[in-house]
Amino acid sequence: MLDRIIVVDIESTCWEGEPPPDQYSEIIEIGICTLDVASGERLDRESILIRPQSSWVSEYCTHLTTITQPMVNEGILFSEACEVLQNKYNSRRRVWASYGDYDRKMMLQQCCKLDVVYPFGDTHINIKNILAVLLGFPKEAALDQALALLEMPLIGTHHRGVDDAWNMAGILSRLLLNARNGFPPEGVSKSRTSGA
Repeated sequence: MLDRIIVVDIESTCWEGEPPPDQYSEIIEIGICTLDVASGERLDRESILIRPQSSWVSEYCTHLTTITQPMVNEGILFSEACEVLQNKYNSRRRVWASYGDYDRKMMLQQCCKLDVVYPFGDTHINIKNILAVLLGFPKEAALDQALALLEMPLIGTHHRGVDDAWNMAGILSRLLLNARNGFPPEGVSKSRTSGA
C-alpha cells in the first residue's frame, strides 16, 4: 500500500553514562505521523507512551525528552503498542520511515527480546540517509541540522517522539514533492509510470 507512509520516531530510556546494572534501554514512546504520498500532506499525529518493564526514566532522559516516569506509568505495554501500529495504521502493509536506522534496529531488538511480532513490513525508508545522498552532504545530518539547512522550523520539542515524527515527515514531504518535479525521466510517459 503506497497511499501513505508511516513516519516513526522512537524514544527510549537513556542515561548520561552507562545504564544501571539491572536496567537496559527500552522504548518509552512511539511518535507517529502519517504522510499522504499523493499530496505530501502530514495527516495523523500520535504519541504512544509505553510502560517500560525493566528500566526507569532517568532525570537525564526526562531532560532530553520531557517524558517522565509518571507519564509512562500511564502508558501501555510494548506489545499493545505494536497492535496499535498494525490495527490502526496497517503498518505491516505500508511503507514506514524513520530518521536514521536506530528506530528500525530498536524495534527489531525489543520485539526479539520480548517475543513480540514485528509490527512493520519489509520496506523501510531511512530519511536521514536519503537526504544526505540527494543533497550531496559529506555526511548525514542530525534532524535539527537538517531542518536548519532546509530552512524549515523545528516544531515542538526535539527528542519528543511525536514532534520529531512530525518534523521528519515534513522533510520527507519536501523531498518527495521536489523529486516529482523531475519525474518521470525523459522518454518515460506518465501513462506508463502510473500503471506500474
